[in-house]
Amino acid sequence: MTTQRTSGRRKQALAAAAVVAGLLTTAACGGGNSGGGSNGAAGFNAAVNKVAQADQVKKGGTLKFVSTQDADSWDTTRGYYGFMWDFSRYYSRQLVTYKTAPGAEGATLTPDLATDMGKVSDGGKTYTFTLRDGATWEDGKPITSQDIKYGIERVWAQDVLSGGPIYLQQMLDPKNTYKGPYKDSAKDHLGLQAISTPDAKTVVFHLPAPNSDFLQVLAMVTASPVRQDMDTKSKYGLHPFSSGPYKFQSYSPGKNLVLVRNANWKASSDPVRKAYPDKITLDISTNQVNSDQQLINGDYDVDASQTGLGPQGRQIALKQHKDNLDNPVSGFIRYAVFPQSVKPFDNLHCRKAVIYAADHVSLQTARGGPIAGGDIGTNMLPPTLAGGEGQKYDPYQISGANKNGNVNLAKQELKACGQPNGFSTTIAVRNNKSQEVATAESLQAALKKVGINADIYQYDGSQSPGIIGSPSNVEKKKLGIIIMGWGPDFPTVQGYGIPLWSSHYILQSGNNNYALIKDKTIDGLFDQYTTTLDDTKKTQLSTEINHKVMEGAYYLPFTFERLLNIRSSRLANVYTTNAYSGYYDFVNLGLKSTK
Repeated sequence: MTTQRTSGRRKQALAAAAVVAGLLTTAACGGGNSGGGSNGAAGFNAAVNKVAQADQVKKGGTLKFVSTQDADSWDTTRGYYGFMWDFSRYYSRQLVTYKTAPGAEGATLTPDLATDMGKVSDGGKTYTFTLRDGATWEDGKPITSQDIKYGIERVWAQDVLSGGPIYLQQMLDPKNTYKGPYKDSAKDHLGLQAISTPDAKTVVFHLPAPNSDFLQVLAMVTASPVRQDMDTKSKYGLHPFSSGPYKFQSYSPGKNLVLVRNANWKASSDPVRKAYPDKITLDISTNQVNSDQQLINGDYDVDASQTGLGPQGRQIALKQHKDNLDNPVSGFIRYAVFPQSVKPFDNLHCRKAVIYAADHVSLQTARGGPIAGGDIGTNMLPPTLAGGEGQKYDPYQISGANKNGNVNLAKQELKACGQPNGFSTTIAVRNNKSQEVATAESLQAALKKVGINADIYQYDGSQSPGIIGSPSNVEKKKLGIIIMGWGPDFPTVQGYGIPLWSSHYILQSGNNNYALIKDKTIDGLFDQYTTTLDDTKKTQLSTEINHKVMEGAYYLPFTFERLLNIRSSRLANVYTTNAYSGYYDFVNLGLKSTK
């Protein structure tokens, strides 16, 4: 997942970053309570990988969200922001979904609309599901297998419903032969041949080739049912028709959203959702300082965007409300990447020279320090994913002996790549991400010490697909170092790494394999992964893929990103989940008091 899914990620003033980082380092070592607070909060990190105040949750009341941005779309086919995927489980269901459990367990799958996890046959190419009894739409009509199929078919209507992920299309119809439901001329709507519906309760998926993460893709919101007679096409995001415990009461784009109970939802049909609040509201406040202060004051319960408090809010919260804070690892990695089309980065040793020259503590500080920025990144697989090893895997001693840079090793690598006196290059960085500009300046200063002179090229982040996502433009402008971040679309090495590292995902526009990696070993490991159904073997392959990526020195990781999020003192049953990159799991949040 690119930061497209978290495009409201906080803009930090460069001057404030270093000051705040120092404050955060102090706060991380002490200050504030670590147990239950006198203000009724659960305690610092009480909801990280565990459930805070589950025994105090009550039925009823209004759960209040605030965000500095609206969703990209509330249409289950079009939404790509992480918080939208999390929030949409209030009004949409899938055949399978993520467990309502903290941490790693929350990234495991469980049946939702389906009675079980499906019956797999034909060597992993056929999945058969039976719908459970009692699941209905908001008007009381039953949810059928045809509704599941139609909701998925909408992914093919990219000319009308663009913006969302297309994994379903890639796995079910890789040659893109189906034209989508809006161009389907069959009177009886035969639709996508890869999905059959023998009866109203049975849906069968026929994959042309096995993919061991297919169930993960069925858990994405793009696999939500949509009823054909309620499909308003491009306007559907203004009022999706609910299959969950809540339905849209009102929505003013960019301003507010109100959900109320769906009277036709039956708890007996839904093993996942508890539906504690009576009403759920989301207010959009574009002024982050104000929204942070309102969260600190308790006027709101949760930040929907889950991108962390800004610098001013962090200072206040860490001093006065630490018991209300959680500091999870986000699942994102922030990094620099070296396009091999730009000399001298076609040479392994020149890439290694940059890794060794960088001051990794300085880069961490530029990101916001240990709490707001994250732990120093040492490799390219998030520690939240199966196969991720965190700082235990540190092939370049980034968090160890070389954490402040190693000039001698950098110069040895420069000599080995035929550039003993250094070279000139350009660092590309988004100008609307001030902490990224700060990391570019940190890297620039460190590289200068070994004779590498780097100019900084700043561009509008909204133009990324045509600037850094265009290999021809990267080569033309000689953008030898690109600063970026990435998080998983679904919590596996495929959901994170295949767009970055597979040669099959190199695109002429909107490319994310910036390094232009064309490694037959890496491609082969991904091929093994997608056809392997054994979880232990998949974890092993994930680790192997990460090791091969790091051996190629295509990346300089900055941080395993952390978030600093606040929860109100009246919030109950709150926990972070690896399913949504360290966000709070919204679906079963409740209140201690319903007044």
